Amino acid sequence: MSRFSDSIRSHLLETFSGDTAGTPYWVKNIEAGDDVGFFGPGSASWTVHGGMPTMVAGIRALLMQTLHPGAMAGVHDWSRYKEDPLGRLAGTIQWLITVTFGDTKLAEHESSRVAKFHDRVKGTYVDAQGIERTYTAGDPELLYWVHVVFTDAFLGCQQAWGEPIPGGADQYVNEWSKAGELVGVAKPPRSEAELIAALHQFNVDGVLKHDERVEETIEFLKKPPLRRSMMPFYRIMFGGAVASIPEEYRQILGLKKPWWPAFWMTGVILKMLRTLLGPSSTSEDAARVRIARLKAEGKLAS
Repeated sequence: MSRFSDSIRSHLLETFSGDTAGTPYWVKNIEAGDDVGFFGPGSASWTVHGGMPTMVAGIRALLMQTLHPGAMAGVHDWSRYKEDPLGRLAGTIQWLITVTFGDTKLAEHESSRVAKFHDRVKGTYVDAQGIERTYTAGDPELLYWVHVVFTDAFLGCQQAWGEPIPGGADQYVNEWSKAGELVGVAKPPRSEAELIAALHQFNVDGVLKHDERVEETIEFLKKPPLRRSMMPFYRIMFGGAVASIPEEYRQILGLKKPWWPAFWMTGVILKMLRTLLGPSSTSEDAARVRIARLKAEGKLAS
């Protein structure tokens, strides 16, 4: 059993960080910063992004992202998710974790790296009304959509399976609006009510669309190239992600809420994985080392 647990732990760490020890090269940069960063210990963002529900939130966010045909075109035309899905996942996690736990300079640098990659992403897509449109990854609407669905997913999954958020949902949405601004999002939502309204407006405006690309991505997300030993856990978390999506978007996705107790079983899996991976992330540990060093150097108040 111990050998099995070690194998699962190693594969989980490699999947989500690119390193079997859970300490990718960029974590050292988090430890070496010069200030607390945009958030810090006790913040809503540290609580949400340091928690196990992020594993389900990533699935939910990717499912929701498919509903905007412009965003889906960018993924279909430019993403390497089929050839190297875990590499793409690791890249997204690098940005999320760096902005959350890194110092100000590092968070800005990482966001600039992401923005530069977006500069070359462009093409055309057919919208929900059948009109062909051009797109770039830097389009204000697409940036806004991706920010909204990711914020919604991480908030929703934390509310479903995580510990209470310091300051509540509004505090998290307000804090994470800074991450949106760093990658070029104009006027991101700053409260839970604004977030819900922003997401709903895309549906009201007839922007969202279900097509063959959505179907293709959903099928891929149902059966990603994970080890066979990981798939039972993943299938439960996928079911939890689907169950957590509000009904109006689940209908567009063409997904039914699982008949089995997906919420409860996902909670059990997340608790088990927390035990396997330990009480804190290497990134959070690195951030705390940085902050302790700065206090010892007299650069921060004790």
